[in-house]
Amino acid sequence: MAYTQDYLKTIVPTNLFNDRGSNIVVINPGSANIRIGLAHKDIPFSIPHCISRRTTQLPKRNVLDQMLNSQVTTAQHMERERAYDMIASLLRIPFLGEEAANSSYPRKMGRVDAYPTQNNMKEPVFTWTDVFEKNVPHSSRTKEDAPNEGGTNESPTLKESKIKVEPSFSERKYREYICGEEALRISPTEPYCLRRPIRRGHLNVSQHYPTQQVLEDLHTIWDWILVEKLHIPHRQRNMYSAILVIPETFDNREIKEMLSIVLRDLGFSSAVVHQEGLAAVFGNGLSTACIVNMGAQVTSVICVEDGVALPTTQISLRFGGEDISRCLLWTQRHHQTWPPIRTDALSKPVDLLMLNSLKESYCQIKEGEVEAVAMVHSYEDGKPPGSHKTRLTALNVPPMGLFYPTLLVPDVHPPPPRSWFNDYDDMLEDTCHMDFPGGGAYPMWESYPVFQTKPKKEENIGIAEAITKSILLTGRIDLQRKLFCSMQLIGGGASIYGLIPAVEERVLHAIPSHEAIDTVEVLQSRTNPAFVSWKGGAILGILDISRDAWIHREDWIRNGIHIGSGRKYKDSFYVQAQAMCYLNS
Repeated sequence: MAYTQDYLKTIVPTNLFNDRGSNIVVINPGSANIRIGLAHKDIPFSIPHCISRRTTQLPKRNVLDQMLNSQVTTAQHMERERAYDMIASLLRIPFLGEEAANSSYPRKMGRVDAYPTQNNMKEPVFTWTDVFEKNVPHSSRTKEDAPNEGGTNESPTLKESKIKVEPSFSERKYREYICGEEALRISPTEPYCLRRPIRRGHLNVSQHYPTQQVLEDLHTIWDWILVEKLHIPHRQRNMYSAILVIPETFDNREIKEMLSIVLRDLGFSSAVVHQEGLAAVFGNGLSTACIVNMGAQVTSVICVEDGVALPTTQISLRFGGEDISRCLLWTQRHHQTWPPIRTDALSKPVDLLMLNSLKESYCQIKEGEVEAVAMVHSYEDGKPPGSHKTRLTALNVPPMGLFYPTLLVPDVHPPPPRSWFNDYDDMLEDTCHMDFPGGGAYPMWESYPVFQTKPKKEENIGIAEAITKSILLTGRIDLQRKLFCSMQLIGGGASIYGLIPAVEERVLHAIPSHEAIDTVEVLQSRTNPAFVSWKGGAILGILDISRDAWIHREDWIRNGIHIGSGRKYKDSFYVQAQAMCYLNS
């Protein structure tokens, strides 16, 4: 241990990352996007976590998913309107039933400066994904391309003439599957069905999407990224190791299935699992923090003390950035500013893509009316894509749904059957049971209750109440004061302009008056909040010199991991010590 600390103190960090990170792939799977890349890189690839497969079934379904409850009930609609009016009073804007004093257009526009470069850029021309396989001429094929059947040596002139000839429709062959953003841009008239293997922080298992299909789609997406983006073919993967940075929402069986994909199917030589919250702490060079992970479909909160995640503080909220995008559409339709087009974020993936872009460009949290002129796109069946210059209003209301979730109606997508996930072998940390050198358990855990299984709590509260509840669950005033001044917002939703002061103000008000806490602070992220957990996973993997907690491919295929086997994964005390040594040096 002493030798390891001396090594980490003397080596140049850049050399350490280049030497040890070039053969480690960090995989951070999410509900909407997967972040994946080599550990020594600064940023990962961020790719939509979906796949479209060619289908011949009739009637054709554009999206294979659980039964989507797209109808908002009367009670939900009334709660949404009450939440809107409550938010309007806080932001000092007109209520839903009121008309602004100067309602005639043009109004005095609120400036939207969160992403000025994007607003000023010329809109790219939209094109549907080409769903046919490319007929690549033999002369331009690479070594990995398969040769044409019955190919012969032909003159260059003849080859060029063949290139210019457009193949007939009957000769064109559909691609069997399409991954990533291309899958979201497939025309609804094409014979393809979109699948999202992860939904709301869980594997998207349902009667419409069987387990085997979900796992097969995960394997296909990850394999495609490794080959097409990272250029790591299957035959070379025995020279690489993988780090899985897993959201806290995943259950033990789901983690095991992902480990099987990484080790058995993708062919990595070894792998290790880290939690997103723990990785985020190291990604920003901290040791203690309250991590608020704001994903596309799930927001989770967990506290970390001295590099150890506290499992009793983990809280999951079933809403995220995509719910804000849907709320943006509802708000504009209610104010009658949306053009008369059929926009459906649930059944038309390309519409959700557009709404996410509008949210990222224009939504922010600030007082007063916030409006902007934006370009809205329509993708009607049988028509070419259209563009509509539109005045968007109340752009500061949708992100406030993070504090008032009834505005978002986040239960549009029901959770998967929880009985499928029952598993009493905890794949993540069991730190309270760990024996450390010198005997005894880690002293910080003496005051925490022991749980037989990892708790998975889902709350119907806003993020301010969730943060406050999570921190107060630690039960120690000294730690609580430290955590309230060490809040960290990560994930794509953390980039909303004005979110940090809004979180600080509302968390301070959410703390009970009898608690002796009067100061809160959100720490600025040192890097892109969407990539903090991925970067932290890379740091943990590179600094894990001994690799005692890593699982090897042969062991996993032969035995798996069983209770009492001595190979069950834990957040290694040695990894934490090495990371602390590196960060403090």
